[in-house]
Amino acid sequence: MGLRKILTDKDPALHKVCKPVTAFDGKLHKLLDDMRETLIDSNGVGLAAPQVGILRRVFLVDVGLNGEDILECINPEILETDGEQEGAEGCLSVPGRYGLVKRPYWVKLRAQDRNGDWFEAEGEEIIGRCFCHENDHLDGIVYTEVMERFLTEEELEMDE
Repeated sequence: MGLRKILTDKDPALHKVCKPVTAFDGKLHKLLDDMRETLIDSNGVGLAAPQVGILRRVFLVDVGLNGEDILECINPEILETDGEQEGAEGCLSVPGRYGLVKRPYWVKLRAQDRNGDWFEAEGEEIIGRCFCHENDHLDGIVYTEVMERFLTEEELEMDE
């Protein structure tokens, strides 16, 4: 396993639509293992393959918010959403900045695991937000393109 470099939002790779994964092999498993290590090292909640320069439909979400319960989503599809939330959103590819973003409150997705088996997962609040945020990365969208505005330091301090 190894840490991967996280690209910043100026990198053209973050603005490209990713291709589906077709081979569930050792190369994919290494990518997933490296992404897990990179996500934990960066203290993030989610990480998408294009953020480490791989244009494939893969993302990870720390559903337990503890660095241990990390969900691997390959070829994900959002099936259903419900409600709305508006709040601060950040990104490992936009370090130190947070924007005001509207997302669904609850999200249900379908994805494949590292062996190609399909599963469904649901998340609300930060996990629902993260499912949408990471899925956007797979379509070449960085949150700064869908946010209302950047939040000020004062606004961020009020949320603490």
